[in-house]
Amino acid sequence: MRGLIALKPRNAAAAGKDFPYGLPTTCFIEVSSDGSVSQGIDVQAYERAVEGTSRLFAVWPGTYSSDLFAIDDLDAYARAVGIVHDQERTGLAEHEHQIRWQPADLDSNGHGTYIYVVVHFECGCAIRDLRAFADQMRAQRGWDVATSSGWSGSGDRFTVRVRRRSLSA
Repeated sequence: MRGLIALKPRNAAAAGKDFPYGLPTTCFIEVSSDGSVSQGIDVQAYERAVEGTSRLFAVWPGTYSSDLFAIDDLDAYARAVGIVHDQERTGLAEHEHQIRWQPADLDSNGHGTYIYVVVHFECGCAIRDLRAFADQMRAQRGWDVATSSGWSGSGDRFTVRVRRRSLSA
């Protein structure tokens, strides 16, 4: 085939912890053994890659060009995208969190859908990944934590936005 360029992707593992698995503009691609191509992240694609029936790739977009990477460390990929829990990355152990919480002083609208909540961890955990915290709080307390906005805090005290009605659940 004339004009076809064989691409040799770089290895994601070579970038180490700096590889942007969680960057929203990173595009994930799965190429199955039959040559079919799909896009996105899901548990099934990860399982097929572990079984060896497909390969995973990522396109890391840059300012002037983008690079193609082979996902060659499936364990790092699974931890980074939340398929497998990673306490070091998230700051959250997989246990029932011992927390105290109170409404934050910055809640100026006492009737809004969401309320800012100050969370004090008494179990030694910390929030480094808001989506992981939201998933754990939904399972443990029924809270609907907003993941579209950020969080603030350090040590054992963090401020997050929570759907007001879910706090009474």
